[in-house]
Amino acid sequence: MEWHQIVGFYYTAKTGNFTKAAAITYRTQSALSQQIRKLEEELGVSLFERIGKRKLVITPAGEIFYEFAGSIMSQHNHLLNELSKLKGLQKGQLKIAAPFTSLNQLLPEKLEIYMKDFPWVEFTILDRSQKAVIELVREGEIDFGITTESFVPPSLNKIRWKEVETVLIINTSHPLSELEEITLSDIVKYPLILPARGNEPSKRTELENLFMENNLDYNMVMESSNVELNLTYVEMGLGISFATVVRNLPALNRTASRFISLSEYFEPEFLSVVYRKDKELMKHQQIFLDILIGEGKI
Repeated sequence: MEWHQIVGFYYTAKTGNFTKAAAITYRTQSALSQQIRKLEEELGVSLFERIGKRKLVITPAGEIFYEFAGSIMSQHNHLLNELSKLKGLQKGQLKIAAPFTSLNQLLPEKLEIYMKDFPWVEFTILDRSQKAVIELVREGEIDFGITTESFVPPSLNKIRWKEVETVLIINTSHPLSELEEITLSDIVKYPLILPARGNEPSKRTELENLFMENNLDYNMVMESSNVELNLTYVEMGLGISFATVVRNLPALNRTASRFISLSEYFEPEFLSVVYRKDKELMKHQQIFLDILIGEGKI
């Protein structure tokens, strides 16, 4: 029995899906399936019942082995932490997931500070939607996630991090830039770049409801939930856009664009760092969290 077999089985049982487990363990689906078959041969029992080509059902023997695998993986992480303490190193793993904009604009500076003094820590950083981030935290697949505070369920810990606000993005040469006050009626006169449908939490739905409540028709010219992409097309003159941003970020200081607060229509929100309530943070993870939220120094 080999370590990669235990890990592969654990995530296959946890997700109930070879494809998802293969992605988590960085293996091909066929390689993962083969290593589990070898594990079953070694143990002399079937760990899964395979129904058709896609469905997996864990067997009673599989349930027993799943408890064993979970326990051994937890002990493995604890062992690495204890050995690192004896060596005087903060060595271990750190897994983080967040939407693209947070990874691109907010994480690099903090991560660079941390990595200078903790080069031994192995990172896994995932670009995921907010819904996927919450699911990864809930399942214990990552240590920390970054999402908007309103999206975090009560079952998870959250630490408020950054205030964000909804803004209108216009080209500096746009006619709206000449107005002292901009109303919704002013906005809908121009082609709009709107957030994609189904993007959670749905800023698109909030905007559409706001227009509907005020009996306003609008013309959508593009769908995009990526701030950087929106900026490109706003500056080209395609349309005006909406975004939820952290103010005063260097990456957003562009001479060809203007950010106009829509606080009159939208309450401010907050980004939060999210993790499981039952998670025992190892020292290197706690230090990273402290640095990330601005309470720690190396």
